[in-house]
This record gives sequence, C-alpha cells and structure tokens, in this order.
Amino acid sequence: MEQIEIKGLKEPASRIALGTWAIGGWMWGGSNEKDAVATIRAALDLGINVIDTAPAYGFGRAEEIAGKALSGGRRSIAIIATKAGLEWRDGNIFRNSSPVRLRTELEHSLRRLQTDVIDLYQVHWPDSTVPFEETAAVLAAFQREGKIRAIGVSNFTPAQMERFSAAAPLSTVQPPYNLFERDAERGILPYAQSRDLAILAYGALCRGLLSGKITEKTSYEGDDLRKSDPKFRPPRLQQYLSAVRQLDGFAKERYGKTVLALAVRWVLDAGRTIALWGARTPSQLAPVNGVLGWTLDHDAKRVIEKILAETVIDPVGPEFMAPPRAKRPEGASRRHLA
Repeated sequence: MEQIEIKGLKEPASRIALGTWAIGGWMWGGSNEKDAVATIRAALDLGINVIDTAPAYGFGRAEEIAGKALSGGRRSIAIIATKAGLEWRDGNIFRNSSPVRLRTELEHSLRRLQTDVIDLYQVHWPDSTVPFEETAAVLAAFQREGKIRAIGVSNFTPAQMERFSAAAPLSTVQPPYNLFERDAERGILPYAQSRDLAILAYGALCRGLLSGKITEKTSYEGDDLRKSDPKFRPPRLQQYLSAVRQLDGFAKERYGKTVLALAVRWVLDAGRTIALWGARTPSQLAPVNGVLGWTLDHDAKRVIEKILAETVIDPVGPEFMAPPRAKRPEGASRRHLA
C-alpha cells in the first residue's frame, strides 16, 4: 500500500481511503450492517488504514458501523477521519458550524465510533453564518483537549482555508476530484501544495461512472442520489459513457489496466493525494491492488485529456450535492452531501 504523511498524525496514511457514505445507506439505497463491517475489516487487511466517515452518512449509521468494525483491537491500526458542521431534521440537511453544534457532534461521534480520540476531524462544509476563525478555534480547542489529533476541512475554497488556518493548524482538505470533476485544479490543489496539505479526494470514481460497470440501462432504486445527478441523465450520460469506453480501451492497450485503475491512478498522480474508495461489500475492494505501484506517463496524460475533450462536450460539476448554505431549521429542502 502506498502511503503519505499527514501533519499531526504519527502513523503514515494509506493513499487509498475507505469512504463510508454508501455504507451509511442514506442516498445509496440502504445499508447492510454485516456486509459493511466485513468491508471495513477487509479494507484494513488490504493495508487501507484511513476510514473516512461523517455523522451525516446515514444520520450516525456509518459512524456506528465503523465503531463496531474497528472493535477487537482494530482501532489501533486505523486512522479515523470523520467530520462535523452539518445538522439534520426530518431528513433535511443544513450547515451548522456553531461552537455548540461542533461540541455536540464531537461527543456523539466519539461515542458512535467507540473511541476516545479522532485522528482527523474535518469541517464537512463551510458555514458562512459562523466566522471561519471561530470554527477553527473550536477545533483547535478540541486538539488541545486531546480529543482530536489533526484538523481538516472539506469543500472549502482557498480563501476560506486561509482564514481558517489563521486560528488552527490545518492538515488536510477534502474536495470532490476525479477525471470528470476537476474544479479543484484551479485553486484547491495548488493551495494545498503550497501549504503542504494532504488532499483527500472524494468521488474518485465519480459515483461509479468511472468504474466501467455503468451502462445506459443501469437503474437506481430508492433514494439513490444518482437519480438526481445530471451526469446520469441523457444526453450527458451518453457523453460520459463514451469517455469511459475510450478510456477503458486506452488503459487496457497501454497498461493492461481497467478504466477504474486508470481513474484512481490519475487521482493519485495529482500530488499529495489520497483517493476515497467507496465500497459496501468486500468484493468491491478487489480492484485496489491494480491501482498501486505504477504511474501515468506524460504521453498517457495527454491522450486522456484528448479523449475527455472530444467526448464530454457538455460537462457538469458536483454542485448538486451541496447542502443549503444557511441554517434552515424549518422547511429546509432535502439535499445531498459528500
């Protein structure tokens, strides 16, 4: 397993992290606890020591499952990365990074995860109703109390990170980043490189689009978020699937790899990055080894860019996942998150 250092943590972090949004079940069609526990433990066996979760993933469900999976001595070999700053009521999500909310979330997360310290504590989404310096100061206090080890943010802009880091030592940033969603390259990645921040890239397979398994006939049940993702609707879907087919053919011809391996390797080659790998069953971790131990050469990257430019003529980002920017305790619209 490839590894990198995260400031504030003694143990190196695996460059593949297990993402547990789907394990939480909400917006992914439910959850099977037995499979989820087995998946987390299988990830550890593969050398994946970063388990990325959040209270909002299943409204506490993902954290509870992670806590059970890491029992029996497994906690000592895992880096738990969880989040704070979102609140929910009746299935509605809204941002809340107030000191009271952050303290409440911390205590609940520690209980659900069955631990006395969280390795990486991240602010899930920026909350403009609370000064970023104030939010950062609260997390710095948690760090001094020994309840968290390192501090990160998710979905923050460079300007927001600059304000945040004035009041707390920032170690990581977590943006959406994959071959199809690359806004992070314009600001977040350069900023992270200049500040020596590790990047936890979520959506590395773009909600399965880059797995090579999705077709025009693939259907989604229940509350699956892909039912509202514009990438999964025509005519954009056909563009993205065309790109996947060509990328898969190129990966097999050049490297003997699949499009999945190519897509995740591309994320890993982008800098001090960790790719979040979403899985709900141990079998979904089987392709991990195919991502490791090789890199994309300059010519390959040029070909990839050409394929994308020629196939995805009407690109769209991950904006649909953003929760409301202001606290809306009554009548808040239901949104997605990552």
